[in-house]
Amino acid sequence: MKRLLPLLLTLALSACSPKYDWRDYRSNDAPYAVLFPAKPATQTRSIKLDQLDVNMTMSAADIDGVVFAVGSAQLANAAQAPAAVDAMKTAMVKNISATITSSKTLRSGALEIEASGTERGQAMRLIGRFLAKEKRVYQVIVIGPARNIEAEPVETFLTSFKLN
Repeated sequence: MKRLLPLLLTLALSACSPKYDWRDYRSNDAPYAVLFPAKPATQTRSIKLDQLDVNMTMSAADIDGVVFAVGSAQLANAAQAPAAVDAMKTAMVKNISATITSSKTLRSGALEIEASGTERGQAMRLIGRFLAKEKRVYQVIVIGPARNIEAEPVETFLTSFKLN
């Protein structure tokens, strides 16, 4: 029984651990804060947004194959922002061969979309907000297998995003 007790305690504690371990994240690269559902990883790389070459920094966390991510990039000037935001949206939708099923502009000026598509025969879903402030553009997205995406965590993540 003494040997079984530690195993039972471990199993009991693991059963109590939450699927979503929300944590406050403040970017070192761009002026924003957001709640991630797990510890995020961050990577910066050069990408092309239409004709614009930019360095995009992505911070992302994965829960059951669903990626919660924030991407940001600095542009040469603010006049490029509308085209860059549109290019980010288009690229994300194309990543899963998706069709936009819902699109609206929020009071904040952010464009919010939902899209459905397939990747390797699996139904995929994208929920994202795309926005610009001055010379900086942002994408706040949840993307993954449609069956694994839950409404409440998506809402928590998207609404927690705040520009500083």
